[in-house]
Amino acid sequence: MDECAERNRERIAEERAVVSARLESLQRQFRAIIDGSRWSTDDDEHDPEGSTIAFERATVLSLARDAEAELRELDAAAGRVRTGAYGRCERCGVAIADARMEALPAARRCIACVRLR
Repeated sequence: MDECAERNRERIAEERAVVSARLESLQRQFRAIIDGSRWSTDDDEHDPEGSTIAFERATVLSLARDAEAELRELDAAAGRVRTGAYGRCERCGVAIADARMEALPAARRCIACVRLR
């Protein structure tokens, strides 16, 4: 594997580790919410003090799903590194700017193509 591909692989692996840690934390939070609600008789749907347990549960679950989707995108990016397609826009084929790839290692499109949406 050439030096550039190795650097991209490492960048993706680092980002994947961060997202995996975030997902694990969200899963722990979700379990804590569920466990906490089992032992409580609070009527959270009518609690004027703040958000409901159902809202907290839905928010954490949504964030976890986002993290799972991000992991899938990073895995797909790792596949593009292996095939040599990494860093090329899947729509127009031009090289995606290094700054964009640094900020979003799983980016599939260049800025110009993203703006066309």
